[in-house]
Amino acid sequence: MSRNLGLIFSALVAFASTSPAAVAADLKAKTVVLVHGAFADGSSWQKVIPLLEKAGLKVIAVQNPLESLESDVAFTKRAIRDAEGPVVLVGHSWGGVVITEAGNGQKVKSLVYVAAYAPDAGQSLVDIASKYPDQESRKSYVKDEDGYLKISDGGISRYFAAGLPPDEQRLVAVVQGRFHVRATTTPVSHAAWRDKPSFMVVATEDQIIAPSLQRDQVKSAKAEMLEVPSGHVAMLSHPEEVADLIVKAAQ
Repeated sequence: MSRNLGLIFSALVAFASTSPAAVAADLKAKTVVLVHGAFADGSSWQKVIPLLEKAGLKVIAVQNPLESLESDVAFTKRAIRDAEGPVVLVGHSWGGVVITEAGNGQKVKSLVYVAAYAPDAGQSLVDIASKYPDQESRKSYVKDEDGYLKISDGGISRYFAAGLPPDEQRLVAVVQGRFHVRATTTPVSHAAWRDKPSFMVVATEDQIIAPSLQRDQVKSAKAEMLEVPSGHVAMLSHPEEVADLIVKAAQ
């Protein structure tokens, strides 16, 4: 009987150490600021947000205009300003460029890149991507007369949101944000990942950003890496794993 009580007690201790209350007690950051990528909006984080809140974190999902690096950085910095610090700054895809520039303030304590670009000082998105073979997905990009890019519905389902159920792929297509081409050529002035702890989710089946590019960035940033067997929108296909890494960054 005493042995059974001991086993029960051990199980309760193990549960308590992983419960939301226990996790919250270990958190050094107070708020997570989430930055969506190109061709997307804040709903990209819809599956991750409740998991972060359950862990005891406050969450802000930025709605960036995708007009330029300067405007997206300005929107993100306002979110950081209004957040209770310390802050974990998270970016997906193009959002990685944004957090690399916007994350240099003292309130930001760590960075999380989710299938994202992480340029160095003086580099733009184009500078990074040009070092790797063109992805087939680029053929599905459509540019209008004003210089805004979108991805065709077929490109969303085949490349951008690959691996999601058809109904979720359709939602991604419907909320797609237009992305101005000028944003891709603006360089970062200082790379925040050079000064702050960084964590990177590598999506091994990504057809938008080459997985080899993502792994090389992990080495450059000396980041902690999590690989997931996911397409580009890893936070929608593997929300638990992504949320766990963000919580780790908050600790």
